[in-house]
Amino acid sequence: MTDKIEYNRKQVVKYLIWTFALAYAIQFAAAYKWNNVDASIGALIVAAMMFVPTLGVLLAGGKLKGMGWNPRIRKNIGSFLIAWFMPIVFTALGAALYFLVFPRHLDLSGAAVSAGTGTDVLAQLEAQGLTFGLYLLISVIEAAFFAPLLNMALALGEEIGWRGFLYPQLKARFGSVTGRILGGVIWGAWHWPLIWLIGYEYGASAMNNAGYFGFPVTGMLVFCVSTVAWGILHDRLYERSGSIWVPSLLHGAINASGGLPLLLCLTDTGTVRLLGPAPNGLLACLPFLVVALSVLLRGKDAPAEE
Repeated sequence: MTDKIEYNRKQVVKYLIWTFALAYAIQFAAAYKWNNVDASIGALIVAAMMFVPTLGVLLAGGKLKGMGWNPRIRKNIGSFLIAWFMPIVFTALGAALYFLVFPRHLDLSGAAVSAGTGTDVLAQLEAQGLTFGLYLLISVIEAAFFAPLLNMALALGEEIGWRGFLYPQLKARFGSVTGRILGGVIWGAWHWPLIWLIGYEYGASAMNNAGYFGFPVTGMLVFCVSTVAWGILHDRLYERSGSIWVPSLLHGAINASGGLPLLLCLTDTGTVRLLGPAPNGLLACLPFLVVALSVLLRGKDAPAEE
């Protein structure tokens, strides 16, 4: 992380070709399984796709050495704590803002838990002695304390490619500000087939069978706004810590907490789903966006200290 990165156009082009070609092929396969066989199988395929960026680095001739494999926990305790808990705090703030603007969308009945499953999940929970309130509490505790660590292993597969390889290359070529923005757009575009084929994030797979205006293009663009913001924060923590494990933990924590607000929201909210309550909505993403903008405006950050 302290070595100066020299832009390697050939490697970057190879990386993008391999990473997008493999991921898009996997997403088409996952969508077929999701829509025609079993959504859980499709979800497993999507999870496996998270290792494609690492494979892309290797196929492009990049090196994994020097990405910061030593977590240096004592030195980086602050960065690890930010990565661990910032997502759930910002997700809660964003959801609160969304429900303040759209109070009628707040649904405390727990109906969203059963939406799209074809079974009465609430009845099953009650048979086990669990109320929706208790289920929600357990979900929040898991998302805050345990799931980020479990998700970190999968997230590492992406972070090696995005923050470990691509972002340093883009910043070396375009500068810190433009490089980070471009990296976030690329990261978002990597998910586009799923947004189209299964309604990923804003449509059917996010309990919004009503769809939204401009499907799927508007969903693709809105998702890129969130990935630009998240990417800036991932990259800043990576530079600050010098350890690839820190952005991996942040990525895992975002994945862990991102779906929680949907448990409290009416389903089929239509185009408003592009605003929230999950943190990939324009309104609910504001806490992430504000901090990301402040990082971006500070310009080039100093490299991590040894």
